[in-house]
Amino acid sequence: MVELITVMVVLGIISAIAIPRLMGNDMAGPAFRAEVVSALRYAQKTAVSHRRLVCTTLTSNSVTLAIASGPNLSVCASALSLPDGSSSYSSTDSAVTMSATASALYFQPGGTITSDGSGSTTTTASITVTGQTAIAVQGATGYVE
Repeated sequence: MVELITVMVVLGIISAIAIPRLMGNDMAGPAFRAEVVSALRYAQKTAVSHRRLVCTTLTSNSVTLAIASGPNLSVCASALSLPDGSSSYSSTDSAVTMSATASALYFQPGGTITSDGSGSTTTTASITVTGQTAIAVQGATGYVE
C-alpha cells in the first residue's frame, strides 16, 4: 500500500512539473535562434562559393535570403534556394520576436558583410531573439557567432 501511494505521489509531482513544460513554447526561442544563425552562415558561404552578393532581410519574426542574378551586381533580384534547390530560403516563427541593429545585411563575394549592396561600408550587426543570447555578426570576416 505504501508503494502505491509513493508511486501516485511521484506521478503527481512529475505531471505537475513535466506536462506544462511539454505544452509550453519554451523551445521556440532557441530553435528560431539556431535557424537565424544557420541562415546567416548559409548566406555567407553561398556568397563566397557563388561569387555573388547575397542579401539577408531581417524582420521581427523572419529571415529571408536573396541572391544577385550575376557577379558584380549590387542588387539581389532572385530568391536564394535551399541547399537542395527545392524552394526559396525564408524562415518565419510567429511565436518569437527578433530585433537587429540592421534590417538588411549584404554578404559580399569576398566574405565580408556590408550595410549596402555596393559593398562600400563594412558593418557589424547584433541580432537578438527574445530571451536568447545575441547573435554577433562580424562584418570584416563574415563570421557569425
